[in-house]
Amino acid sequence: MNPPVKKTLAWLLNTIPRPWLIRISQPLMKITSLLFRGNKVECPVCGGRFSKFLPYGYNKVRKGVLCPRCFSLERHRLLWLYLKNKTVFFTDPLKVLHVAPEQCFYSRFRKLGNLDYTTADLESPLADVKLDIQQMPLADNTFDVVICNHVLEHVPDDRKAMREILRILKPGGYGIMQVPMDMTLEKTYEDPSITDPHEREVHFRQKDHYRLYGRDYTERLKECGFIIHEPNYTDELDHQTIQWYRLPENEMLKGFYKKKSQESEIRNQE
Repeated sequence: MNPPVKKTLAWLLNTIPRPWLIRISQPLMKITSLLFRGNKVECPVCGGRFSKFLPYGYNKVRKGVLCPRCFSLERHRLLWLYLKNKTVFFTDPLKVLHVAPEQCFYSRFRKLGNLDYTTADLESPLADVKLDIQQMPLADNTFDVVICNHVLEHVPDDRKAMREILRILKPGGYGIMQVPMDMTLEKTYEDPSITDPHEREVHFRQKDHYRLYGRDYTERLKECGFIIHEPNYTDELDHQTIQWYRLPENEMLKGFYKKKSQESEIRNQE
């Protein structure tokens, strides 16, 4: 297929709303994976090798980030490598809650025989349970792992959501909660008076974001009761690995743990 057609297809992938992309993903994946196959980059999620990754971005298009086969983005590939290399996610029996399940993970996690896997979201068609993470109708000490990536910036009261995640985790369980961050900010920037969608996009990078996290993000989690005892996974990766998988260089990714002796009274904390 000629370059203009490929360019048009890449543009369509970047402009189709994510819910619709989910619905038409299977035929698109087959087409794009064939068009862009090669040996310059690799997606660890689907195992495909391609001539390049495609552009994608909500309000600022990033070049070379979208996998043509499974539609993973750079943060998804980073998480997959973390789960594979630093955890027992793919091998041990685990009860998992996946909030706002990403399209590239959903079917793959669902097929893992070792997982008792539940998805949750307010609106996603991939969700088993419809819920608000600020007040989840789930029992204390239920899950070994909670995955909640790029969600907390969309929540009015993120600390309440953090305490809820901690409450439903089993003692010794962990949450994976990636968020967009600006590492030049010492403190998270938020202003409840900014309610206009356009102004939110200007201040927080997206019209449905409530804040832009700074370097104090882990402190916010500690204040809610999480313990953190591992380094940032991205810091362990060399430049060659980052380029081969097209990973984000400044993304914070680590497990946030619930104390093994922690009592399940988190809901009542204010």
